Amino acid sequence: MLDVQQTVTNCATLLRENIDENECKVLTGAFQLQKLAMDDILLREGHQDDSLHIVIDGDIVATRDAGGDEYVVLSHLKPGDIAGAMGFIDGNSHSATLRACRDSHVLTLHRDALESMVDDHPQLVYKVMRMIVRSVHQTLLRMNQEFVQMNNYIMKEHGRY
Repeated sequence: MLDVQQTVTNCATLLRENIDENECKVLTGAFQLQKLAMDDILLREGHQDDSLHIVIDGDIVATRDAGGDEYVVLSHLKPGDIAGAMGFIDGNSHSATLRACRDSHVLTLHRDALESMVDDHPQLVYKVMRMIVRSVHQTLLRMNQEFVQMNNYIMKEHGRY
């Protein structure tokens, strides 16, 4: 069985955030550890919620509906990847469905739990928000690179295809 405090500590290290022992205890009280079985849905495309998820282990795939029973695989999430960041921040609906391909664990943080820390732990809230921004930025960079590669392929530029 995973220990929540150790999991939060390991996750903070993985996400390159310097979380001290007291901050770890605060986050341990705020995060919930979820176990997902194969085919469990973590987030559903088009639905709204206020949860941020950090993948601890397992295999979670992000997909988009392609009509009917078809879907497009966008990516596989690995340990340390963050999911649900935009919905967590702005409350908009999710752009993809996240499904466990095998048994997996995620840490889940609800917006109200983070907001309740603002007065007593502003530096910790800042660290969590910086972690979220860093994750969204990495996703944007990856999408930009994939767009350039796809455009080069379509236009038959910059190499053999």
